[in-house]
Formats: sequence, structure tokens, C-alpha cells
Amino acid sequence: MRILISQQAPSKMTAYETLQGQYKAELEFRPFFKIEALSSREFRDQRINLPDYTAIIFSSRHAIDAYFKLAEEVRFKVPETMKYFCSTELVANYLQKHIVYRKRKIFFGDGTPASVAALIGPKHKGEKFLVTKSAGASADSMTSLLAKAGLDYSEAELVKSVTQDLSDLKLADYDIIALYNPADVKSLFENFPSFKQGDIKFVGWGKSIVPAMTEAGLSIDIQGPAPEVPSVAKAIEIYLKNNK
Repeated sequence: MRILISQQAPSKMTAYETLQGQYKAELEFRPFFKIEALSSREFRDQRINLPDYTAIIFSSRHAIDAYFKLAEEVRFKVPETMKYFCSTELVANYLQKHIVYRKRKIFFGDGTPASVAALIGPKHKGEKFLVTKSAGASADSMTSLLAKAGLDYSEAELVKSVTQDLSDLKLADYDIIALYNPADVKSLFENFPSFKQGDIKFVGWGKSIVPAMTEAGLSIDIQGPAPEVPSVAKAIEIYLKNNK
């Protein structure tokens, strides 16, 4: 049993012990893409002027790094009055890498666009918001709420997905392949344009991956997350137990 997982290997393999022990699974972790900040030239093509914005919405740590890198490159000194609205507490805490956290106006939601929109409310209605996202990604779930509330906002692509070279892999050797991101699907077919699924079982992990895999003609055999399957390892374990 060989399983390919399109992410970096975790620091602890506890979740995969049953697969390795009971099912004798041979696991290989291999990121299919990496996230890079846009160059200042790529950013300028969007005609976004950073000093125009008094508040910024972040949904990832990559976007935070990219924002401060681009600000430095375009010689914009981020003011202490900037307001930061983050999708989660984890993302918000990451701001400490770039700013003195306790001195800034930082707000975080529970991972949903609605929770971020609720934080803004009438209190921050006068701000001009910059909604950050990855190149080619949609921010509609966030911007539709901002538009409905009558807020002033713009979208800005700060990062991009860069396909990794997977040409050394022989996909037919794997029994199960786990994908997490639409960029994983893009990388799969850029590396292997004539790829056919055959008997390979695919894991589609997360809501965004499902339409991307379906559109690419891939059959999803294992899907999640769900309350009973909180991790890819558990989902695969349950699948193997039910398909002996």
C-alpha cells in the first residue's frame, strides 16, 4: 500500500501510525506547489496604491509576509493606525512577525467571512479595506458581504501558487493520492498532461478541491473533513477498513 500526500511531512506522524502499522502503508509527502509573494512589478500591474487603504483583511500567513515584503519594496511605511482584520486567531498572531502586536488594532474571526464582516460592523464602516488573496483565487465570499454592507474595498493579489517539478514520481505506483488545493490539481496535470486515474483512489480534502477535481475528471473516493473524519489519515483509515 503506497500513499502520496501532496503536503510537507508533519513534524509528528502520530495520526498516521495506524496506517503504517495495521495497513503497512508506505507514506510519501510531497508538496505539489509552493506559495510565493508576487514581485513588486506583478503587484503594480494591479494598480493598487497601498497608502490608500486604512484597513486590510488577511486570510493567510503567506499573504501577511507578502504584504509587508511588497510594502518595503514599494517604500510604503505601514502606519501604526492600520487596522488588521484576520480570518482566524492563528493568522492574527502571525502579525507579530512584522509589527508590535499589542500596539495595533487587530481583530480576528472564526475562519468564516461572515465572522470577519461582523467584526467590521458599523464601527469600522468608514475605513477603506484591502482584501488580500492569492492570484487566480476568488474572494467573493468576503467581498459580497462587504458590498452588501456598503463598505469601500478593493481586492489585491499578493501571492501566487507555483507548480513544483514532480517528474520523478511514477503516479501509477501509488494506491492513494491525497489532494488539498485546486493548485494541487493544476500541478498534477501540468506535470503529467496525459494522466489517467485508472485504479488510483483520490482523497479530496476541503471544499475548494472538490470542484477542481470534478472539473479535471478525477473521481473522489475519500472526502472530508467531517466530524467523524477530522484528518486525512483517519479518512483513509476508515476507507480501508470499509473496503477490505
